[in-house]
Amino acid sequence: MGAAKERPSFRANYPALQGCVLDEKKTIRKEIYNIMSSLSNFLAGYLDSLTGHLALAAYLLAVTDERAVWRRLKKLPPLLLSPLIALLLSIGLSTVPELKMVQYFISSFAVLVMCTFWVRWTWQFGFWQALASVCMAGIFQVAESSLSVVLLRETPLNKSSRPAVILGILGLYLGISIAAALLLYRLRFGKWFRLLLNSESAPCRTAFLLFTLEAVMEVPLRLATGVESRFLPFYYLLVTAMVILMAVLVVYLAQRFDTARKMQAQQDVIVQQRLYEQDLEAIRQEVRAFRHDYKNLLAGLSLQAAEGELEGLRRKLSELDSGFDLRLGEKIQACTQIGNLRIPEVRSLFLSKLTLMRENKVECRLEVLYPVDSVDMNVWDFVRCLGILIDNAMEAALDTDQPWVEIVLLAQDGRVFLRVSNSYTNIIEPVKMWNDSWSTKGAGRGLGLSGYQRILEGYPNASPCTSWENGTFIQELTVEGKI
Repeated sequence: MGAAKERPSFRANYPALQGCVLDEKKTIRKEIYNIMSSLSNFLAGYLDSLTGHLALAAYLLAVTDERAVWRRLKKLPPLLLSPLIALLLSIGLSTVPELKMVQYFISSFAVLVMCTFWVRWTWQFGFWQALASVCMAGIFQVAESSLSVVLLRETPLNKSSRPAVILGILGLYLGISIAAALLLYRLRFGKWFRLLLNSESAPCRTAFLLFTLEAVMEVPLRLATGVESRFLPFYYLLVTAMVILMAVLVVYLAQRFDTARKMQAQQDVIVQQRLYEQDLEAIRQEVRAFRHDYKNLLAGLSLQAAEGELEGLRRKLSELDSGFDLRLGEKIQACTQIGNLRIPEVRSLFLSKLTLMRENKVECRLEVLYPVDSVDMNVWDFVRCLGILIDNAMEAALDTDQPWVEIVLLAQDGRVFLRVSNSYTNIIEPVKMWNDSWSTKGAGRGLGLSGYQRILEGYPNASPCTSWENGTFIQELTVEGKI
């Protein structure tokens, strides 16, 4: 028999098998490490974006001069979806090499759009107002991000301390954002920005201007990682100067708008004062004519009295009384009511609105029984509230067969009470009436009461009330005095 074929020894192949197992373990460990590293980077990216959104929310509260902070913060959770969506969008864009250069700009624009719609929902702003607010807050947030990126770059990191250092920097970043927002509150920056934001002339231009400024502020952020250490003081100075100049520009534009508005109001006061003087002159002429006719009427009445015609005498006296009310009574009463308005801006508004209603053949009944010297809110905000209520009342009354508007303004013991009622025939939708551009005539045709509501949110001492029944729509506003 031939020699038997020798079998391979298991012990001889054991080192090779052991090496394969070790290589497989290393591969698995490497894959696990890569997965953990990816999750860590994803979490770090989400925390970074989340911190930026929280900082943006803090600046939004400041630039809008928000007083009802807790009410806005209750609507914060939906905003927290924005950093997650933006991060997933960035990951998706990173898989397309052609979009690598514009990945940051696409993600930033997506964040801007999401934040704009969140502000529109939270503050009930119009689209352009919401965009302008986000861009204004974004200018401060991006400026701070530029400085924090440099700080993170200059901080030494190792694997063990990296998470703690990053969390520390993000916490410091958020703390500085809150402190800066409080400083803006203290400086009343939001007061000027809201003044510019609420200007009725071309809000889209304000939004585009602020969008441009925010885009300019993005440039230092993109250059932050390439700044050499020796140029860091100049970089910090440049970013700080840019954000201060942009803030000063916004305040300057708001002050110009405020000055122009006050000048226009003063011109309106002068014009309306002339109309008021013309009414007084007309009353004087009527009194002179009535005095001349009065003597002739007395002579006729004396003759009737002597002849004992009591019924004719009674009829003539009734005609005399009604003629006086028709010719003089209404004018004298209107002048008396207007004279009780001691606030020039309010008197100017009432005179212009009464003139407008007279031209549109809307019967207006005005009652100002006591002198109105002051109101415990910004006079321009009070005038805006008056204008919104009276305009809406007149517009609704014009749809009726007999249009009328009744305005009652009472001031007593520091409290001011306003009641504007009008005739109406349209259907009232309580859920929609506070939306932008709501109107009984259809969407986009009216001023809406949302602006009126936004003004009053800054005045806890102001209490509005709305009611309607039997063809009468009523708006009431009570402004309490200082206690």
